[in-house]
Amino acid sequence: MPRTKPNIIITGTPGVGKTTLCESLTGTTDLKHLAINRVAKERECHAGWDDALNSWVVDEDKILDAIENEVRQGGYLIDWHACDLFPESWIDLVIVLRSNSTTLYDRLKARNYPEQKLQENMDAEIMEVLLDEAREAFQAELVVELQSNTSEDMEGNASRIETWVGQWTHERCHEAAPDTHNP
Repeated sequence: MPRTKPNIIITGTPGVGKTTLCESLTGTTDLKHLAINRVAKERECHAGWDDALNSWVVDEDKILDAIENEVRQGGYLIDWHACDLFPESWIDLVIVLRSNSTTLYDRLKARNYPEQKLQENMDAEIMEVLLDEAREAFQAELVVELQSNTSEDMEGNASRIETWVGQWTHERCHEAAPDTHNP
């Protein structure tokens, strides 16, 4: 059965505003926020805690098994710093949020990231690691890069995605409707 609601990955380096954007969109669309870090913790889809990185070591196979039935139905904003593990057949749009180095550094510093984790994330953003990953894992027309430095950027990004969701939904409704003009 085809999905009637899209699945969108919101990805990017930690600190670019993925969760903020997802929370904004859940208030203006009928999509649900699926935070992979939360799923990993709550559904025990991890291989333990990494003290050096101050984060869970996510078991990607367990994550996919845990969310498959939900995501196949559609209607999710998948919030995570990686996207290449998700099957392309599950995904309708990949948003890669980007941030300039100064803004990102300040955000990560405010989170009290350990120096190693802060530096790894800064390097990943500068080297466009997550953007490249998205472009390698998904068709070019599914991947959209958006800047996320200011509140104006975030508002514009939310508006742009809301418009896309409306168009996607409208197209699916017309595809599913029977053609009454040509019996």
